[in-house]
Amino acid sequence: ETPAILFDVSHVQDREIDVADLDFTRIERGMFVALYTGFIEKKGYGTAVYFQEHPVLSYALIDALIEKEIAIIGVDFAGIRRGSEHPPADQKCADHGVFVIENLCSLRTVMDQGGSFTACTYPLHYTDMPGLPCRVVAKVEG
Repeated sequence: ETPAILFDVSHVQDREIDVADLDFTRIERGMFVALYTGFIEKKGYGTAVYFQEHPVLSYALIDALIEKEIAIIGVDFAGIRRGSEHPPADQKCADHGVFVIENLCSLRTVMDQGGSFTACTYPLHYTDMPGLPCRVVAKVEG
């Protein structure tokens, strides 16, 4: 269980999601920081567009989140960077103790509840699957 915050960055279009798009005063060390773009809802998981044209985080934002010593970056799209930049960006985060969780669903529901929650992550064991799959459950007060 990890204290978590969700930022609505669905307004960001045709550019990378950057440092100025998040309120860093609300981010604390050890947090699960989730970003809601609505992309998984709009494009549908598994489509070519979903994997090839998803939003990305700027390198400056990735570095700023690492510097904040957060625990997890969660996104509702296929990766914090695209294509050949995807694995090195994930590895950079992992090298600094920050995990990346992709393909989050139902973030709109959490956003409608105010965006603050407790993230519960449960690892799943699948053979012959890339990454470290997990189930994420949001506990929302109220």
